[in-house]
Amino acid sequence: MANKLSWWKNAVVYQIYPLSFRDTNQDGVGDLEGIIEKLKYLNDGTEKSLGIDAIWLSPIYPSPWADFGYDVSDYCAVHPALGNLATFDALVEEAGKRGIKIIMDLVVNHTSQEHPWFQESRSSTDNPKRTWYIWQDENEEEGPPNNWPSFFGGSAWTRDARTNQYYLHKFLPEQPDLNLWNPEVQEAILASVRFWLERGVAGFRIDVADLLLEDNSFADAPVINAPVGHDVAEPIRWEKVYWRPETHEFLKKLRKLLDEYGAIGIGEVSPAHMLDFYGAEDDELQLPFNFSLIGMPWSAAPIRSAINSYESSLGNGQWPNYVLGNHDNKRLSSRIGPENARAAALMLLTLRGTIFLYYGDEIGMEDVPMNRDQLKDTPSLRFSHKESRDPARTPMQWSNEFAAGFSGAEPWLPIHENCQTLNVEAQDKDRLSLLALYRRLIHLRKKSVALSSGAYESLYVIPKTILAYRRYTTSEEYLIIINFTDKTVRPDLSEYHFSGCCVLSTHSLYNTKQPKLLQKIILRPREGKVFRIY
Repeated sequence: MANKLSWWKNAVVYQIYPLSFRDTNQDGVGDLEGIIEKLKYLNDGTEKSLGIDAIWLSPIYPSPWADFGYDVSDYCAVHPALGNLATFDALVEEAGKRGIKIIMDLVVNHTSQEHPWFQESRSSTDNPKRTWYIWQDENEEEGPPNNWPSFFGGSAWTRDARTNQYYLHKFLPEQPDLNLWNPEVQEAILASVRFWLERGVAGFRIDVADLLLEDNSFADAPVINAPVGHDVAEPIRWEKVYWRPETHEFLKKLRKLLDEYGAIGIGEVSPAHMLDFYGAEDDELQLPFNFSLIGMPWSAAPIRSAINSYESSLGNGQWPNYVLGNHDNKRLSSRIGPENARAAALMLLTLRGTIFLYYGDEIGMEDVPMNRDQLKDTPSLRFSHKESRDPARTPMQWSNEFAAGFSGAEPWLPIHENCQTLNVEAQDKDRLSLLALYRRLIHLRKKSVALSSGAYESLYVIPKTILAYRRYTTSEEYLIIINFTDKTVRPDLSEYHFSGCCVLSTHSLYNTKQPKLLQKIILRPREGKVFRIY
């Protein structure tokens, strides 16, 4: 059972935003058939493919797409624009043939207002499903029950004219919050999880996993100063309102179910209490998402500090994970600059733990500039302070053909003008491309016990603009060293007495075979190197 339950520890997980990966039915929107078509690109069993181990699918459920899948109207089906259950089963089967597991998004803090559960709940105050959502009377001033704000803007309460009560929504009004205090709701959620596990799903990424239960006293939240341009005059410290320790009890139930199938639970949680969500007995989420590097400046000192702090804080049995990009943030190349994308790839894929990649980052895709009339992201269209997430969710750039080879129709979001030269087809032919580097890194990681599951040790190297660390087991050892500057540097390694050879560089293909004493090596601007130590 131990091996069955720990497949994810050595995994490289590739996040796909299904609407933007590949469109096969020419409607301008990606679909599951498109993912099946591109499985060979992701892993064909050879070093010519990317070599990933699992796909994390952003939501594929039926949805009116008020929040593009994060407003679910049926937990046990597939959005017809993406395919159907037969297509999904084919994806699981075809991916499995290539050693790729499927991880789904689990969105259970809220549903769509079109979900049948909510339709029943709002129909009358005595409907059996009334308590499946969170309803409250107006306050004494005939306004919302309290001062809680939505994450997206405005009040977290909307009055429903049918019963003259307010329902809670931490996000859009179209996303009413489920009442996870209700045992019936928990059981219904777990039943839907089992539905997908029975179809071969290998795990779930749980959306806002730390916000599933909120303070059921409904007291006003403490007030803090308003950020400039915020729609709410006096925004609230919502983490003190929405996070409840009882959330852990539900996650333990979920974990028990996942363990029956050897599946993984990955949680989107606040960095403030990320470590709590492993569980007191490591019985909750196997991987609370580590977002520490996403919002960090591209600089050796803070990154070194964040990695070391994270590593030192993990308890026995708690496994690390790292991510540099996802659907809610600026693309990696846009955030740190394309000139740093190669070093970022080398760092990410040589750190200890489960690794998450965001589709398109492996070719250096950038945020697409958009006019307001091109945006689809609802919060950014309704609330001026919300930056649109659309620029980082644009179609995959496969080739220099129409719509970058994504579709034969006009795509649902615009594509970057650099697609003529920045695409998979062009990089596939270039041995020095970013895509080629990702492939080499992933396959080196796969072949190395030290890189895939060995220990981590931070090294002190001058100058401090260098990031250096060891990955090692009793039988194998690697040195990773990265130059974060735009100048050539010669870091001094003499105190470590390393002897080894360079097996990978971000800037060249050379692979030295003869070990030598590593004292003062040369790193070109923004170059990273991996040395095998003997």
